Amino acid sequence: MTQTSGATERDYDYHTGPVTLRGSRVPGTTTDQRLLDSRGPSDWVHTDPWRVLRIQSEFVEGFGALAELGPAVSVFGSARTKPDSPFYELGTEVGRRLVEAGYAVITGGGPGAMEAANKGARDAGGDSVGLGIELPFEQGLNEYVNLGVNFRYFFARKTMFVKYAQGFIVLPGGFGTLDELFEAITLVQTQKVTSFPIVLMGREYWSGLFEWLRGTLLAEGMVAAKDIDLLHLTDSVDEAIDIIVAADKHAEDAAPAVTPKRPE
Repeated sequence: MTQTSGATERDYDYHTGPVTLRGSRVPGTTTDQRLLDSRGPSDWVHTDPWRVLRIQSEFVEGFGALAELGPAVSVFGSARTKPDSPFYELGTEVGRRLVEAGYAVITGGGPGAMEAANKGARDAGGDSVGLGIELPFEQGLNEYVNLGVNFRYFFARKTMFVKYAQGFIVLPGGFGTLDELFEAITLVQTQKVTSFPIVLMGREYWSGLFEWLRGTLLAEGMVAAKDIDLLHLTDSVDEAIDIIVAADKHAEDAAPAVTPKRPE
């Protein structure tokens, strides 16, 4: 706290960590006083600075839970997919085949297509990961998850989807699936992440989207042709797995060799 000679009570710089406060912004009590004083309202636990700690804790828990997961693929799809739907069967097959190819399966942990992919992964004896999110209409993680992490914040959860995945497989879905899909495209297109494959399953379901991308966005110069080429569209689970494996091998071959450090 820096105060000049003859200054009034709050006519000075008040430093609290990296923040500087002046004039009417200077608090009447110190940080330690407010911490140690048990009197007064408890609404401080809902303020933005306190939320930063909650956000930090979500990243710490997520990183800690997934750090030793090994190669994994994030699978997206609708929570509304019914168990008797062909899309559910497709999700189960995708989860099973990913495990057989040596990958863990990461989903949003909910019902529908996510549950299907988790079921396929668990039934195949692999790691079945669910990254849940606090929503008023969700019932928690599905029964096929054997490693689950629940999040309050979407952005913390999305980081885990990207950080621990060698690729994305996108099953038919709605707004949430589109959000995850376009975020993945944007991250790769802007080179914010090392390029990884994005595979959309279901030609009939996704064909309208591709027509719009080419007929409107590309035609109006809003995207480049190479941006659309980041997406792979297929009906074949074999092809989807082959795309993931090939891209993973290419990334491994392109990685710079690590020279062992000489002992000092």
